[in-house]
Amino acid sequence: MESYIEKQNGDELQKSFKEMISTLPRGKGWGFPKDIYQYQGFWFIPSFLQGGLSAQQQLQAQPTDIILCSSPRTGAAWLKSLTFATITRTSFNDSTTPLLSKMPHDVVPFMEFDHAQFSTNRHLGIPLLATHLPYSFLPRSVIDSGCKLIYICRDPKDTFVSLYHIAARYSKSQNTQPIQLDEALELFHEGVSSYGPYWDHVLGYWKASLEHPDKLMFLKYEELAEDTVLYLKKIAEFMGYPFSSEEQQQGVPKNIVRLCSFENISGLEVNKTGRHRKEQENLGTENNIFFRKGKVGDWKNYLTTEMAQRLDQRTMQKWNGSGLSL
Repeated sequence: MESYIEKQNGDELQKSFKEMISTLPRGKGWGFPKDIYQYQGFWFIPSFLQGGLSAQQQLQAQPTDIILCSSPRTGAAWLKSLTFATITRTSFNDSTTPLLSKMPHDVVPFMEFDHAQFSTNRHLGIPLLATHLPYSFLPRSVIDSGCKLIYICRDPKDTFVSLYHIAARYSKSQNTQPIQLDEALELFHEGVSSYGPYWDHVLGYWKASLEHPDKLMFLKYEELAEDTVLYLKKIAEFMGYPFSSEEQQQGVPKNIVRLCSFENISGLEVNKTGRHRKEQENLGTENNIFFRKGKVGDWKNYLTTEMAQRLDQRTMQKWNGSGLSL
């Protein structure tokens, strides 16, 4: 009886979220099936906003939790792989890790959709949860619990190009007309992108990392790419799973970096042929859409000098005086 009442209450809650979202300002969704909606200064795909609001109401974070935070297309899959492999290194080896049979987005639950499943993972000793929510949107329990957050960001130009390509690839998979690059740039520049404005998203976490450096680790994709082993050791230390001197001598961090490299993960059969969230009809996506190049500076192959300058100017304008630079 109790679970029936809970379900009824949950359904009512979701219905009220949907009704509220339908009244919000809307913008063009980059070729995805639905428009995006603006709520409290950020833009969201409706189902993601609904999931975020639900997490705000229901997620009960614990002090031991570790939440991986990012804006879309800034290295979330890589960060999930590295942290998951690090935390589970005594439970699995290179041939038994779930990363070989599941994509990174499926081994670490996503706050906006999977917070109910998270408690199961937590009881299995894997305290990882991921989100794209801006810092100001995180559930109150996350802030109050004092759990640890790791945020990864990336050069806005590479982030934009990666967002554009995933939108174009999605359109192609749906046999619909993809958005043009210059149109997407205009939208991104004005902040109209999923979980955007991108600069505000990054800035929220940057400021929080300055206030709470012991609770929020702020990572730059470019630095992680330049010396992955060094930063993996820092990540492991921050999470409370440091590598022993013996493990370091045995090359454990290097093995994890190799296992989680873009070349290795993207080449796995599951990430070439599998389908993410296939049970959720409106969210089902081919796994290979999530893996493109993972290169630093790939924007140079797509953006004109003028386009790059526009984004650089916006970056300087938005982050001026914050102490943040990429």
